[in-house]
Amino acid sequence: MATVHLRIGDLVWGKLGRYPPWPGKVVSPPKDLKKPRGKKCHFVKFFGTEDHAWIKVEQLKPYHPHKEEMIKINKGKRFQQAVDAVEDFLKKKEKQGGKEQSSEGKGDSKGKKTPTKPLKILEEDDEDLSALKDPSEKDLTDSDPEPSSVERLGALGTTGPVSGFKWESSPASSMEPISKRLKIVEEDTRSTSIQAADSTAINGSITPTDKRIGFLGLGLMGSGIVSNLLKMGHVVTVWNRTVEKVPQDIQHCDLFIQEGARLGRTPAEVVSMCDITFSCVSDPKAARDLVLGPSGVLQGIRPGKCYVEMSTVDPGTITELSQVISSRGGRFLEAPVAGSQQVSNEGMLVILAAGDRTVYEDCSSCFQAMGKTSFFLGEVGNAARMMLILNMVQGSFMATIAEGLTLAQATGQSQHTFLDILSQGQMASTFVDQKCQNILQGNFKPDYYLKHIQKDLRLAISMGDTANHPTPMAAAANEVYKRAKALDQSDNDMSAVYRAYIH
Repeated sequence: MATVHLRIGDLVWGKLGRYPPWPGKVVSPPKDLKKPRGKKCHFVKFFGTEDHAWIKVEQLKPYHPHKEEMIKINKGKRFQQAVDAVEDFLKKKEKQGGKEQSSEGKGDSKGKKTPTKPLKILEEDDEDLSALKDPSEKDLTDSDPEPSSVERLGALGTTGPVSGFKWESSPASSMEPISKRLKIVEEDTRSTSIQAADSTAINGSITPTDKRIGFLGLGLMGSGIVSNLLKMGHVVTVWNRTVEKVPQDIQHCDLFIQEGARLGRTPAEVVSMCDITFSCVSDPKAARDLVLGPSGVLQGIRPGKCYVEMSTVDPGTITELSQVISSRGGRFLEAPVAGSQQVSNEGMLVILAAGDRTVYEDCSSCFQAMGKTSFFLGEVGNAARMMLILNMVQGSFMATIAEGLTLAQATGQSQHTFLDILSQGQMASTFVDQKCQNILQGNFKPDYYLKHIQKDLRLAISMGDTANHPTPMAAAANEVYKRAKALDQSDNDMSAVYRAYIH
């Protein structure tokens, strides 16, 4: 393949990992940024985004010769906005007396001359790019497009393979974007992970699926998920099981309707109206009732309908639900989520999926809207098992932190000093800091219900019994949460386990 020689200021199509080609401009990297070791690449600023990346030369093509071809192939809204941003840039440049850039161009965005020979590619040691500050303030000119209506690069506005345009194959890790790291990992356990350090970078560029989405359950987690689905342009029909009984839930649904959601009268109606229906409820009983109860999900299932169970339940319940959905010709996926109300609202959940792989793929834009990472873990039941293990660890850890705080107080030590020391050590985390601060402030507004973490501990212990595996730490923590529930802390945040130690 012939090498394309590019210069600073050239407009290009850059291929970032598994995503389709995206319009960009070769720019000068910050002075303190070295090229990745062993890679012949250029530093590219993507149009319509805040993103920059080192991109290998074989993943770059000149903009103008391939423009029409790319426009025919890619139809996404974000993609078109990026192309429009390129055209705006060219018009501005022309008004300023410059000329359109190409591999033969002679002017940059300020109308200054650029070298006539190709930019020399230096071979230097690779550095950790994630440690650098956003270079946008250093290398962007006043002529670079920054339209507020165009959001940041992520899913790049299109999905699926791009045909008719030959690129050299290259792993996603061969290009390192500064404002985000995106990677696809295939592990020996046949799990698949799609990860990004900055969910906003992905979410801003989502092309929503054209499938109709249903969502059942508008609790702490479900509300944030639905809000993000709507923000990213999905067509969503909602239903909540308490809407007929609780006035504030009627108001809650009204808010989503104002944001563009539709309201279903029953779970069966939502499923019959939608292609993919998600549910997120409190426990195994609620999950079963939703599917098997009067006017339940099962009554709306037809061949091809997809049902995604996001509730944290036990593997037995998941297996049962999968079997009954499949018996009606439906397609089933479990996808419990790790996070809290705040994390859900921010679209930064971690999604653990298992079951029908094609449903997982159909849910791609939904998972990107609601989370920063999704894992596919194989057969039905694996996600439930993994979720219970994670929550078992989190619940036990929270109880231990509460125990440490109260022991500090009982021995005459400052709880604030304990937290300061903890925050400087190896256990420092946002979770520890937020929960401890809330405890010290007496703020137990629920971010993750105490009753739900106790339920998860109970289910994890039961799972351990089934596997003949001891769970003594979880069992001890479970008893503390049970005491907190007896003290009327069920509907408070999980950090209210602290009160079990002071009463």
